[in-house]
Amino acid sequence: MIVIMAGGRSSRMGAEKPILKVNGKPMILRVYEESTKVGETLVAISKNTPKTRELCIKEGIPLIETPGEGYVEDVRYLLKELGSFVSVSADLPFVKACDIAEVKKAFDGKTSLTGVLPLSKVPTDLRPVVYKGYVIVGLNGVGFEGEKFYELSNPLLALNVNTPEELKLANRIAKLIG
Repeated sequence: MIVIMAGGRSSRMGAEKPILKVNGKPMILRVYEESTKVGETLVAISKNTPKTRELCIKEGIPLIETPGEGYVEDVRYLLKELGSFVSVSADLPFVKACDIAEVKKAFDGKTSLTGVLPLSKVPTDLRPVVYKGYVIVGLNGVGFEGEKFYELSNPLLALNVNTPEELKLANRIAKLIG
């Protein structure tokens, strides 16, 4: 099972992120199209994302509602409801089916995998979240027993769209790569 996490408050953006457009297409639809190439996909929404709910219903995308109290709380809720799963953030406009398939293949359903990129693969103009020398990306295997890093290779996974400036950058990149 693949779950697209789309229930956050979007406080830094000031607008509901999953429905914001990159190159004319809402990010949630970009991520959903790639995810469904790999396997069964649900979109996790909450009270924080009513416009995302509306768009998903209109597009016939399957949903699951979370409490919307925070990322960790929503992941715990989903683990309880669904068991282990692969999670993809709705604000990763450049995630590809091959990235998701790679995590899905490596995930044993028990030990959580945190998707990371080596700093050497990340464009220098991005300001991603760095932990223990790696960039944390929003593509993970969510399990019940421990956690380990899983190194990915797509440098554009480092662009997690959280601010208006990052949305502008994503649109510039999308125009360059098509």
